[in-house]
Amino acid sequence: MSTPLIGVSESIRKIKKLINHVASTCLNVLITGETGVGKEVVAQSLYEKSPRADHHFVKINCAALPETLLESELFGYEKGAFTGAHKKRPGKFQTAHKGVLFLDEIGDMPLSLQSKMLHVLQSGEFSPLGSDHEFKTDIWVIAATNQDLESSISLKQFREDLFYRLNIIRIDIPPLRERKQDIPALIDYYFTEYNKKYPDNPGSRPDPDFMTRLCNYPWPGNVRQLQNCIKKQMVLNSWEKVFEEMPGEQPQNSVPAINNWADSDLAPQIHPDFASDRISLISQFVDLSTSSDKLFQDISLKKIKKKASDRVEREVIAFVLDKVGWNRSRAAKILKVSYKTLLYKIDEFNITPPVP
Repeated sequence: MSTPLIGVSESIRKIKKLINHVASTCLNVLITGETGVGKEVVAQSLYEKSPRADHHFVKINCAALPETLLESELFGYEKGAFTGAHKKRPGKFQTAHKGVLFLDEIGDMPLSLQSKMLHVLQSGEFSPLGSDHEFKTDIWVIAATNQDLESSISLKQFREDLFYRLNIIRIDIPPLRERKQDIPALIDYYFTEYNKKYPDNPGSRPDPDFMTRLCNYPWPGNVRQLQNCIKKQMVLNSWEKVFEEMPGEQPQNSVPAINNWADSDLAPQIHPDFASDRISLISQFVDLSTSSDKLFQDISLKKIKKKASDRVEREVIAFVLDKVGWNRSRAAKILKVSYKTLLYKIDEFNITPPVP
């Protein structure tokens, strides 16, 4: 049994629910997220809940192999297909027949292989290197990337038609810094698991003060970094030493004050998780320099939601337009809106092309 998807945050609960809905369909899935967030864990969860769980789960990292080796790993080869091919070898497409093929770091796949990949997804057929025959394969493709594939498409680094073949179901995994409430559950799970593997180095779980520091840390390496920190603690048996080696670790009470509002009677009631990142975000939509009485009068979730939605929408539209050289027809296609709707949004948000 693989590592389960650990977490109590709203985002993780939604991902678990989506996995339960999608697993039985075996529709192609694209998993996105930063390095170390647990994309393979989600892929394994999909596989284990699917009708294909009795067959192979085959993984290949598209970034780990040069183009020639990646092609032979995917498609296999016949004896004598190239120098060193002393015997016939099946590829991942053949090994994963009736099961799952997990394409990790799909954004790093060379363009020449992307076209062959598209052919397999369209026809279910492939040819090993050095063979004139095509073989049928029945696989469920789950792909993962830490890249912005839409940007790669606009830069001609990733095929748009392959993207749409893979992106039937999309699962976005937020970074750990955006789901800090999952950290205690992750720490508890990995301590339990690693105690089984390393019984001579049991380590010690963090006390409340260290847990607060762990929850406030930004975790640039996400869950993978957290796992390594737990292993290090089990060896050193000192959370203080672990923190000394964590990149960018800040003192627990280093959050700066925010204008008059942070000095008001409301400030002491702020939970540690509701620190600089959330205050910085809220200050974009609410005037925090005012008194707490006026602040409470001005706050309206409906108005804030509209402002936030408009701002994100404007930035996304401007970003896409910039990437496609203000080709509005193409931008509308990428954004999945009508051309007329895009023109309305451009006018509504007063988005203008860059001055040449």
